[in-house]
Amino acid sequence: MTEGIDVEDHGPRTGFRRVLLKLGGEMFGGGGLGVDPKVVETVSRQIAEVVASGAQIAVVIGGGNFFRGSELQQRGMDRSRADYMGMLATVMNCLALQDFLEREHHLDTRVQTAITMGQVAEAYIPRRAIRHLEKGRVVIFGAGVGMPFFSTDTAGAQRALEIGCEALLLAKGVDGVYTADPKTDPTAEMYTEITHREVLERGLKVADATAFSLCMDNKMPIIVFNLLTEGNIVRAVRGERIGTLVSTTEN
Repeated sequence: MTEGIDVEDHGPRTGFRRVLLKLGGEMFGGGGLGVDPKVVETVSRQIAEVVASGAQIAVVIGGGNFFRGSELQQRGMDRSRADYMGMLATVMNCLALQDFLEREHHLDTRVQTAITMGQVAEAYIPRRAIRHLEKGRVVIFGAGVGMPFFSTDTAGAQRALEIGCEALLLAKGVDGVYTADPKTDPTAEMYTEITHREVLERGLKVADATAFSLCMDNKMPIIVFNLLTEGNIVRAVRGERIGTLVSTTEN
């Protein structure tokens, strides 16, 4: 079992053939309201590099740069309705990423949503998503899992499992998983490796517990890394040692 901070290098990780990249909406908005074109361009450029390498990549984006259901609930709104608003916000982010990928990098993409909206996206069909990936297309999933009370982190974990990804890549605004919030605690230290169970037992705020439980039960590795570091998406897919590796293996 991992004790304290694992700072040793245990050798290079193996590159992945198919991954799911989970992007937080707040990151997509550059910390503000709406979409930050600079962030979207940075992300789209790295995704293009991943596709050029021959790896397959799907994406789930949150909607926190527009709406967050839990926060709207705190202001008195019905939670289910607030969550549906958040789902629609994720689709706006999906379309923004699709535009950059196709217009700037000439990639073939598909947006699939858990809520039917045929004029702008395909319905989520797992086998069709897999076929798109096999053809070299980037698949962008919107509207979460299509049900209230489930986060887009959970959607990322569920989609990764259903379409046969080898890893879930969690792109954050920090370098990895820490013992405490590094933005408020200067003594916080980063784990290089930790298990899903340890994250849950220690209450580390990385993603919601449902997402981590899904990955733990199905032995899906998670790599948590800093989106703001140029090239990190490509490094993660290649298997380079960045951020924190969360797995079922106890060292």
